[in-house]
Amino acid sequence: MTKFQSHINIINRYGVLVASSILATWLVVNYIAFSATDLNWYSWQTLLFTLILTHLYTGIFITAHDAMHGIVNTNSHLNNIIGYICAGLIAFNYFPFLLKNHHKHHNYVGTNEDPDYHNGNFFIWYFQFSKHYIKLYQIVLMAITFNVLAIWVDQWQLTMFWTLPLILSTLQLFYFGTYQPHRVQHHHKNIHKSGSLSKQHFVAFMTCYFFGYHFEHHDKPFVPWWQLYKHKV
Repeated sequence: MTKFQSHINIINRYGVLVASSILATWLVVNYIAFSATDLNWYSWQTLLFTLILTHLYTGIFITAHDAMHGIVNTNSHLNNIIGYICAGLIAFNYFPFLLKNHHKHHNYVGTNEDPDYHNGNFFIWYFQFSKHYIKLYQIVLMAITFNVLAIWVDQWQLTMFWTLPLILSTLQLFYFGTYQPHRVQHHHKNIHKSGSLSKQHFVAFMTCYFFGYHFEHHDKPFVPWWQLYKHKV
């Protein structure tokens, strides 16, 4: 068996399992958080649920990202179904739109053609990034969903366990997966115009599911997030 075939077998054996594990954990934590009757918005348990859900939403987006590279599974239909589901769970993102822009990011990284790059400070860059990716239909769907769910669920729970984790995960993804890796890595010898964050794998996982190993991702976009730590330069 060649190294490439072995890599494909690993993806097909574990890719859907990893994706399903993140989605299943997200469902369980949501069920526990929304079912709890002894919580209030300022309790430490509420804060813990918010942080866990933030991390899980980040994982759901990273799964959608891997689907954009076709590395959740080599069966394109299965891979794309998971991509659509995971993208939709992140504030009703549309998978084909993300797919187009992400490949544009890889093809034109760090240039004016790169939709993820902006030559400015954190706040300006984040504003431009958000303006490009957040569409009016998403805001409308989020507002409708919030008000419908508020018929059965307390608004503070929706805010703490849905709205806030989505916002925080967006910041997490942007800071550790876009801003930090791309802001100062434009040396002419850096062919991917990307850097990498901490070499501590636990920290790398907790911050952004190893997506902070960004040079490695641009160098080997066929490697799923849960294998990136093995390729750390």
